[in-house]
Formats: sequence, structure tokens, C-alpha cells
Amino acid sequence: MLSIKILYSVLLVCAAQARWTPDLLQSDMLSKLSDRLTTSDPRTQTIWSFDNCGLETDAITIDSFEVSPDPPQPGKKLTITASGTANERIEEGAYADVVVKLGSFIKILHKQFDICEELRNANATLQCPLEPGQHHIIHTVELPREIPRAKFTVEARAYTQYDDDMACANVVIDFMKPDETL
Repeated sequence: MLSIKILYSVLLVCAAQARWTPDLLQSDMLSKLSDRLTTSDPRTQTIWSFDNCGLETDAITIDSFEVSPDPPQPGKKLTITASGTANERIEEGAYADVVVKLGSFIKILHKQFDICEELRNANATLQCPLEPGQHHIIHTVELPREIPRAKFTVEARAYTQYDDDMACANVVIDFMKPDETL
């Protein structure tokens, strides 16, 4: 199964490749809607969270997932460090289904990514075919400066070339709170 490296790279590359449109980013409606959805929601007290929703039978077992800076900041580089175990060989044809939501309910992006192609395009140290075993990956992306003050949920489901479950991750990033360190 895919290692954490692939899932990690996929999450980062998908986030970088899922470009926000200027109209969406600068939309007053988006900001107002996000305020209504998240300001009173107690779950917004966490700046970001990672949930490994995978199963023991998945092709990849995610062992760790960290971001730096913590919390992520719009307009800055974000480095993701992840490790995990590939439980089987991952080959061309593996893909990830990624959904980005405003808050928890409003879908603003749904895209399928070819994992091996994204790894090649990102010049990642991890490439297909991925052999079984322990893997570690570090990947850096530039977060757009125009990310609106909102809470976003990213749901990533990865599948092998045979459509078997490879890995599952949910990431919530709350850009509602201003960074006090800036």
C-alpha cells in the first residue's frame, strides 16, 4: 500500500495544485458565509487538525503528520513532514479524490489527482512504483496570500491502481483567527 510519503505529497501537492480563483478568494459572500458557519462553532478553537481516517487494511498506514509553521499562515511557505508504511507496492494508476469544503458542509472544490503524476511534477523524493516499507517525506508549498479568513476542511481519499483503499485523511485548517505573531 502507499506509504505516508505518497499521501503526504498528495495532500500537499493537491493543496498547491487546487488553485483558488481570485473571485472566490476575494468574495465578501465567502467571508460572511464562513463567519456564520464557524465563528460560534466550538470546533474552531483548534487552528488545524489531522485525522487519519484510514483502516488497518489500507495500502498505507500513516504514522505521523506535522506542519511548520504551526499554525499554517497565508502567504507563507508550509512544510509538511509525514511518515508511514507502504503495506504493498503502489504503481501507476493510484489516485486521490480530494474535496475542499468551506467549514464542514459547503463544497468548493472536488478534484481527482493521479498520485504518481503529481509526485513526478513536484519532483518529490518519493516516486512510483513505491515499494513496501517505511517511508518519510518532507514537502514544502507556498500558501496563497489571498486565502480568506475561513475554516476549511480537506478530505483526501487515496486508492490503488486497483481501486482498493490506500489511505484516508481529513485536515481542518482554521484561518479565522489572526496570527498574533505577525
